[in-house]
Amino acid sequence: DHVIRHSGRVDYETPDSVFAPLMREFSFTLDAAANEYNTKCTRWFGEHDDGLLQDWSDETVWLNPPYGPRIGVWVHKCYESANNGATVVALIPVNSDTSWWHKYVIGKAEVRFIRGRIRFQGMRNKTPFPLAVVVWRSMR
Repeated sequence: DHVIRHSGRVDYETPDSVFAPLMREFSFTLDAAANEYNTKCTRWFGEHDDGLLQDWSDETVWLNPPYGPRIGVWVHKCYESANNGATVVALIPVNSDTSWWHKYVIGKAEVRFIRGRIRFQGMRNKTPFPLAVVVWRSMR
């Protein structure tokens, strides 16, 4: 299962209007999928670090993952990391018809649907698909 209708670019920056209230609520310690231009936290994993291979345990993680065919792997990492002590907050497409949404989101996390569509920093248009903020709380 994967996200369709993506631009091919996977490094758009989360708008401050979405991120700032979440930062106030959660006090993130790590941005797990970032680069030097779009990171939202002092500590971050970039492409060279491969956040999927890193340990997120005991972190409070912000994640705006690449919206491509591997998004299910990122969502699985969120779920597993919460099982290992992390709190993970991710901005992801609402793909309720995918197996990863059913395995790792429904009944496993808090889902905060975003009303309307958002425009990522650097994008000309708003997203062509709905988004949600999904919160996996530490299971320790």
